[in-house]
Amino acid sequence: MHDLERTIASDGDLRRDLKSRHLQLIALGGIIGSGYFLGTGEVLSTVGPAAILAYVFGGAIVISVMFCLGELTVAMPVAGSFVTYSRHLISPTWASGVGWSYWLTWVSYVPAEMLAAGIIMETFFPGTDKMWWSLWFGGIIATVNLLYVRAFGEIEFWLSIVKIAAIVLFSVLAVAILFGIVGGGSAKLPALREEGFLAKDYWALLSMMVLVLVNFQGAEIIGLAAGESENPSRSVAVAIRNVTWRIIGLYLLPLMALVCIFPWREAGVTQSVFAAALQHHGLHWAAGLFSFVVLTAAVSCSNSGLYGCSRALQALAREGLAPAWLGRTNRFGVPQNAALFSVAACLMALALQVVDPANIFVKLLAMSGFSGAVAWISICWCQFRYRREIAGRGEAHTLSFKAPFFPYVTLFGIWAQIGCLALMAFSATLREPLLFGIPALLIPMLWYRISRHGWAEIGGRLLRRGRSDPAH
Repeated sequence: MHDLERTIASDGDLRRDLKSRHLQLIALGGIIGSGYFLGTGEVLSTVGPAAILAYVFGGAIVISVMFCLGELTVAMPVAGSFVTYSRHLISPTWASGVGWSYWLTWVSYVPAEMLAAGIIMETFFPGTDKMWWSLWFGGIIATVNLLYVRAFGEIEFWLSIVKIAAIVLFSVLAVAILFGIVGGGSAKLPALREEGFLAKDYWALLSMMVLVLVNFQGAEIIGLAAGESENPSRSVAVAIRNVTWRIIGLYLLPLMALVCIFPWREAGVTQSVFAAALQHHGLHWAAGLFSFVVLTAAVSCSNSGLYGCSRALQALAREGLAPAWLGRTNRFGVPQNAALFSVAACLMALALQVVDPANIFVKLLAMSGFSGAVAWISICWCQFRYRREIAGRGEAHTLSFKAPFFPYVTLFGIWAQIGCLALMAFSATLREPLLFGIPALLIPMLWYRISRHGWAEIGGRLLRRGRSDPAH
């Protein structure tokens, strides 16, 4: 614990240039990306309007994770966030696995957002290939992430406002459509009355949970951003306390409105399901406007994602779990090497579009969902161990922010996500990302053990263990 306190006291060369309003909007808008606007179409087409239940369950999971992160971040606002917590509260080996796995979360998700931007641009300019648009937007976010962190904060602030305003506009229009005020219809519930509530069965619903969870990912970035904010303890506490209302207002209510006005069998990932719903009711101007908002969301989440993975990579370097050169900062106080390394990896992931153009978007989302859930499990695990440790010293009462109903909320966050990951094995779409994600978690852990102890020492330990086994 003393090593962790020293890490917090010396937070490297990062600058605390993010203001409270930046952190609040990063927390508010960071979870609204194309995974929600486009990925929701995949979930809806698979399970029908019952997708609402999946989002309620996913919302409960993210609330538990954010409470755990809030307790840790308010008590210890360090730039490395859960990577640093994992190293000191669990083990360096686990921190290596979860840190590199989290980096992979965004290396998978940022290309998915770039592809989403390309898909939207194809609707505006049908004659151009979405890959060129994806590369162009990738260059923009790479440039932003190499500038002052305040530039990143300002851009995310305004992009988040656009996304939130769009969701409010959609909800208002959906209610107006539902009651026949606009759209030329009368009050009805086509998705629920004509096509049923559940497309298949609850097993199919549960198997899609990882794609639902990926839509919430990005909320944990406020933990990484806390090390670069002016007043992290106060800003993070406010953001965490409002997480429940954000999830209800920005996810559940718009989704409920969507399934009431749009036949779920027409949903998909070729365009925003929200734009498709408005177009279905003749509001073509609103559909075009909403497509532009989805483009804004894709750029915003790509920007946040590259920020998150570069900070996680720098934290790995600072903790001795990645090459030291990845931890260096440029004259703007930005981890330049980590950012450029992450951009290169994102471009490699984007190249997979050539190999599997039909399914790559959903597979990238699922891969991101797996590795993101691993990071969230680690957050809950760290909080569990931290609370037990300070409670053992009789200091739990000194916490200014506590995760409620400990340990039940914490254990729910851990085991619910473990269950969601296990269910990926039963989905033909998600099985391949699962089989790739498990080695991506274990290989960095094995590599750390080998680099730390060497093959000879590990072999000697196994040999001594074999000799001491009574069976031998």
